Amino acid sequence: MRRTRKLVLSAAVVLAASAPAPAAAAATAAPECAGPAGLAIPAPVISLPTTGGRVTAVAEVSNPVVGRYCLLDADLFPVDPAAPAIKLRVALPRTWNGKALMFGGGGYDGTIPDLTANVPFGPADRPGPLARGYATFAGDSGHQQNPASPPSLDGSFGLNDEALTNFAAGDALKKTRDASLFLIRHAYAAKPAEVFFAGGSTGGREALVAAQRWPAAFDGVISAYPAWNNLAEVLDLGYLTQVLSRPGAFPGPAEQTVLYDSVIKACDGADGVVDKVVSNPRCRFDPRTLRCPDGTVAGAGCLSDAQIGAVTAMSSPFRWPYRIASGETAYPGFPFLSGADMRTPFLGFGTTAPADPMPVTSGYGMQYWAQWVKYFLTRDPAHNALDVDPRHPGRWLDRISALSAVQDRNDADLRPFARAGGKLILLHGAADELVSPYSTSDYYERVRAVAGPRTTNAFLRYYVVPGANHANFGTPAFAAGWDSLTALERWVDRWQAPADQVVTDLAHQRTRPLCEFPAWPRYRAGDPDRAASFTCAR
Repeated sequence: MRRTRKLVLSAAVVLAASAPAPAAAAATAAPECAGPAGLAIPAPVISLPTTGGRVTAVAEVSNPVVGRYCLLDADLFPVDPAAPAIKLRVALPRTWNGKALMFGGGGYDGTIPDLTANVPFGPADRPGPLARGYATFAGDSGHQQNPASPPSLDGSFGLNDEALTNFAAGDALKKTRDASLFLIRHAYAAKPAEVFFAGGSTGGREALVAAQRWPAAFDGVISAYPAWNNLAEVLDLGYLTQVLSRPGAFPGPAEQTVLYDSVIKACDGADGVVDKVVSNPRCRFDPRTLRCPDGTVAGAGCLSDAQIGAVTAMSSPFRWPYRIASGETAYPGFPFLSGADMRTPFLGFGTTAPADPMPVTSGYGMQYWAQWVKYFLTRDPAHNALDVDPRHPGRWLDRISALSAVQDRNDADLRPFARAGGKLILLHGAADELVSPYSTSDYYERVRAVAGPRTTNAFLRYYVVPGANHANFGTPAFAAGWDSLTALERWVDRWQAPADQVVTDLAHQRTRPLCEFPAWPRYRAGDPDRAASFTCAR
């Protein structure tokens, strides 16, 4: 059922200072937005411990794409006085469709996502949630990033236990959700008929946290390239950081290009068409075919033995010989395409080898590892991240195990979410450089094993998009665009499960069938730029 309501706000409180408006939007004071300024958010409306909150700023915003809306900023106060506040933002459209959507963050969070944005892997020809009339909201996950740090790569909040739990365990998600729904009810004098969540990477992990921990909190969830087993991935990233820091092991930009081009040459046509997109997951590539004649020094068009070792380590499962509290035992590694495409080096290998201090030109994952060692593990900002060996952590083992219970959100029993009527869409790019698609496939198979195929099919769809990378960063081989929000709406509102979906390559204006895992698009005949020319093969 779709409802449309006009925004009605009390004018009992004087307008506070305006919040910064999103890019491309003009903010002007308007009496309709004056009501919530300074409004207190009572602690009892939030299900997890806080000391309440308060609206800190209100602004009337006019955006040529999404229309007019009221923008509220608020702080949620911590229990620990030394912990930072949770900062959140709510966008209230003038014409409301009766629904709400929460956005997830990315990396170490620390900033509030753009409430005017579309969902991850969203389409270019459809408006985002706010433009559709959704009340949208999001938070910074319980801490504010240092402006001097690279975006989403500031882990310094990990020195505080409450801030760490807000981020890693996802406590800030529920606190933000409860406070935001309180503000939405205050604005419209009604509760949302439905509440959705959409996020990618850390945001995708947050989407799964919401479904796992609070099964009745969201009616529908879009989880894209989710870093659900965060601690397990961190251990693999730490191992790869050490491997890539060894003398002669780092494949430079030229060697990365050779690797990428060689994988494309070997596997591109295995799906029936040569189009620079590797779709057939059965294709295997042996990096030893790129070995230089003497194996010691890399040359034109070849890799040294040390570089081949590093490439092999990146694409192989990493297992650790000890137990951790989460029960995870390995991380599955990355596809050969991951990190070797020099159009997006930052997310893969990077352009320079890891070192201490960690260069900003090293891969994103290596920088993420360094922050984790300094602020989550050792809590010593001066600690050399290369000194911690994930295979043999020594005195750090107990701390790693304790963190795994917080960071690995690996509960595969989503039956409570299904019983509550929740629907989940899982998405991942097959060439993801930062979060392994194999990891998402692993989680999906775990859910099926617990819930059974029939129950799983009733509430969950999982799609792997060939050629798509992490968040369409840079210039991927296939820049995925799909209207997952409409698919989710129809599933939740009308019980029409997604079927025969089509994904668009936003960079090359071509389409492919969006195949349910483990199927993949095989070319059969016709125009290779049209989805109708492909079939979903197993």
